[in-house]
Amino acid sequence: MTDALKRLSEEGVAIWLDDLSRKRITSGNLAELIDQQHVVGVTTNPSIFQKAISQGDGYDQQLSDLAARKVTVEEAIRMITTADVRDAADILRPVFDATQGQDGRVSIEVDPRLAHNTKSTVAEAKQLAWLVDRPNTLIKIPATMAGLPAITETIARGISVNVTLIFSLERYRLVMDAYVAGLEKAKAAGLDLSKIHSVASFFVSRVDAEIDKRLDALGTDEAKAARGKAGLANARLAYQAYEEVFTSDRWNALDKAQANKQRPLWASTGVKDPAYKDTLYVDDLVAPNTVNTMPEATLFAAEDHGNITGNTVAGTYEQSRAELDAVEKLGISYDEVVQLLEDEGVEKFEGAWNDLLKSTEAELQRLAPSEG
Repeated sequence: MTDALKRLSEEGVAIWLDDLSRKRITSGNLAELIDQQHVVGVTTNPSIFQKAISQGDGYDQQLSDLAARKVTVEEAIRMITTADVRDAADILRPVFDATQGQDGRVSIEVDPRLAHNTKSTVAEAKQLAWLVDRPNTLIKIPATMAGLPAITETIARGISVNVTLIFSLERYRLVMDAYVAGLEKAKAAGLDLSKIHSVASFFVSRVDAEIDKRLDALGTDEAKAARGKAGLANARLAYQAYEEVFTSDRWNALDKAQANKQRPLWASTGVKDPAYKDTLYVDDLVAPNTVNTMPEATLFAAEDHGNITGNTVAGTYEQSRAELDAVEKLGISYDEVVQLLEDEGVEKFEGAWNDLLKSTEAELQRLAPSEG
């Protein structure tokens, strides 16, 4: 049996799991995925936690204790989610140590309702880092315009960051600039740059889903020929931007101070159109020093029939630019699409957070001790 996940790792792609629940932690499933499927990190988001907490009884004991203490629903969510992240971080600690801090990391997101408030996002990032209290945590900050200065300030304090919800190439360059600016401030403050890490989560399948929908509405032969190409093209051009930024003179000064490059992380890698191969965003985004965070179904599909043939990003930049240009020529605005996807991304996470608030409040009431 060929080991596609092992080959993927050997090509420089870190395999992270885009999911977490208490059941995964307590059953030994997460440890098994690390051991058997080459998983070296975990990402979470409000949707993942909403699903985890609303299913099964794995959280009943903690919820019962929290209900007895009469904590607010928001505090309850913080206690539950940070407990899961802390326990997952402990399971991944050997990976963290073996990779000198590059992998073995678990991401937890700031409250998505703060996405457009810089000061609140920085305060929340500090609070989450303190609550989880593990060196192998990444605090997720969305790449909104308000998020960019928050990234700089959080990195400047020595807190490692996963920048999420990146859809556009222009915004991605601003994200990298925000990271570098944060490192420069951290260096000026005398912090050890070798301890500060970051990934930039560039979303892939959602770009195809939105652009394909618009191509289908056009219905022409040219539109049909352009389907399923924009997501990969966009991500590959992001990697080109990464290569430019992290070989620049500005970066070299930080490199000498042992700073870590901000790795591109391919997010939203579960295929949304059944017409496409289910390993599309794994097989065709292989490049050194990247991360691919996969839902479990994608992870097992890649293990079973992934086709890892080496670097599938190098040499694609000219073709990728042509593929995005072809979409523009058909009257589909790239700028409009990526802004819509960012707005929708924030809304979806806010919606999941609000659902999480409601379901957790209901559980606290159900498990509250009777008075007396």
